[in-house]
Amino acid sequence: MSPPRVALTLEGPVAHVVLARPEARNALDGAMVRELRETIAAVSGRDDVRVVVLSGRGPAFCAGADLTWMREVAGFTREENLADARGLLDLFETIDRSPKAVVAAVQGAALGGGAGLLAVADVVVAAEDARIGFTEARLGLVPAVISPYVLRKIGFAAARELFLTGERVTAKRAAALGLVQRVVPPAELDAAVDLCVGELLQAAPGAIAAAKALLRGVAGRPVESVSDLVCQTLADRRGSAEARDGVLAFLEKRKPGWAR
Repeated sequence: MSPPRVALTLEGPVAHVVLARPEARNALDGAMVRELRETIAAVSGRDDVRVVVLSGRGPAFCAGADLTWMREVAGFTREENLADARGLLDLFETIDRSPKAVVAAVQGAALGGGAGLLAVADVVVAAEDARIGFTEARLGLVPAVISPYVLRKIGFAAARELFLTGERVTAKRAAALGLVQRVVPPAELDAAVDLCVGELLQAAPGAIAAAKALLRGVAGRPVESVSDLVCQTLADRRGSAEARDGVLAFLEKRKPGWAR
């Protein structure tokens, strides 16, 4: 039996999910995709977890698809390839739809599907020397499964360029495109992630889940088509126990019950 490809550590309300194939630069193969999907699904269902930190062990975050695995799937039937693609899509959907705040900590390379993981994270903190790219075209492939999430993050024009060229861009440029939110010196990556986690723990967990669902519901749609959704969301949150505690805590100059 092969060793686990994904490691999980729980530190209070924070789940650290670590891609654990440093010898392969944390490249994604079928087993890692399944393990990562199952791990994210499990922590997303835990009431005691509020933030998920996704990182990679070793010098790279995730180098994309494992080429040994890609050599194997080249012999798949079309039906087998469709099933594998749906499994990969399910991984990204599981992360994207997690009710928890998801922070990606990025060092080294984040390529192909690894860059796709950044597109489904809520906050991406990257080291200045990180390199990010949608390199599939250079292998004769296309970033098909991750394309909806990437387009939502960086827009059509940038995706058009990067999907076609396969260029690896700096963390600074990825931040300008909206794929990365914070860029820091490599030595400060862990501290910057901790700071981000601390900020997220000041927000109510139910409000975070509701905000993520709201964003998915309103993105790209005209106001008139989402009017019921936004009004219902506001009414529901105003009536929630979290909101009552939050407002009262503000007036009483104390921390609400969820704040760390």
